Amino acid sequence: MSALRTTLRRLDTTVIVYVALLAVLLLSAILVSTVGRNLFSAGSIRDILTGMSVLGFVAIGQTLVILGGSLDLSVPYVVSLTSLIAAQTMSDREGMIVPGVLLALAVAAVIGLVNGLIVTVLRVHGFVATLGVGLILKGYLDTNYKGTAGSVPWGFQLFGATGIGPVPVSTILMLALAAAVAFLLARSRFGHHLYAVGGGPDVARLSGVRTQLPLITAHIVCSVFAGIAGLLLASRLGVGSPTVGTQGGYDLLSIAAVVLGGTLLAGGRGTIWGTIGGVAIFAVLDNLMSVLQVNPFLKDVVRGVVIVAAVAVYSRRRLVARRSRFASDGSAVAPPDAPVLVSEGSEGGAR
Repeated sequence: MSALRTTLRRLDTTVIVYVALLAVLLLSAILVSTVGRNLFSAGSIRDILTGMSVLGFVAIGQTLVILGGSLDLSVPYVVSLTSLIAAQTMSDREGMIVPGVLLALAVAAVIGLVNGLIVTVLRVHGFVATLGVGLILKGYLDTNYKGTAGSVPWGFQLFGATGIGPVPVSTILMLALAAAVAFLLARSRFGHHLYAVGGGPDVARLSGVRTQLPLITAHIVCSVFAGIAGLLLASRLGVGSPTVGTQGGYDLLSIAAVVLGGTLLAGGRGTIWGTIGGVAIFAVLDNLMSVLQVNPFLKDVVRGVVIVAAVAVYSRRRLVARRSRFASDGSAVAPPDAPVLVSEGSEGGAR
């Protein structure tokens, strides 16, 4: 038993996330079979992957800012705004698809730049800074839009409606972008510096890292990914909506997926693939509760229980993994990897 506990403590957090995902899949398959459905049918797989797409885009960007020790609560309003900009620019014209997409993503990038500058230059905490920017965007949306607006052409609607077999194109794009971001985090200077800033900005600064640039870049990328999510929703709805982001709750859900994926909320530790695992767990649970016709209000209860349980497991692993500093009799115990200091006169002493 002790060997098993040691093995579990040494497992990478991302591995634990996917072990949990496998357990959730097996449990969901059993529960779904009780109502005569098959979780692994082509339709169910398509529904699960479709549910992963939008949250996956937002959660990838959210992972970056959390790794840097910040947060972004403006993402649901960026999602709504970009869906409206794209739909109104396209106005059901095939030739305006590219300008609509570029304009929407450019506006999202500017919002991310503003968030990053407020956090780094004005030294406002990311929670407060992005909440303020989000409220500004909310005021703009509430003032200028009373309902859906614009219309996207059929060619753009294919982005959210087509797939390769049971796998939607949007999910393929989301996973491809996740792989690209994971590569940047692991292999680029930006990734190394972002981890350093999240782990300790003062230490990073003393080590010669320009602490502002990685965090500003993370906020820009986060908003751009939220913009991609807005484009996907506009493609599925056929119109832009001023409430599509807030109704989806993508601010808190994206943070929850990141935390469930093993990323430290304080920053400095985590992976994109862990976040994708967290997104997949939420998608499977949502599909399960939809099939079982669970009360929609209970979905948030289940999500909350899953998040608390995951964080409790991660915290327990860190506490157990710490080496004991004192023996049972109260005497100090040095960790096995600590250097042994001996006097020069003793046998084998320092020379």
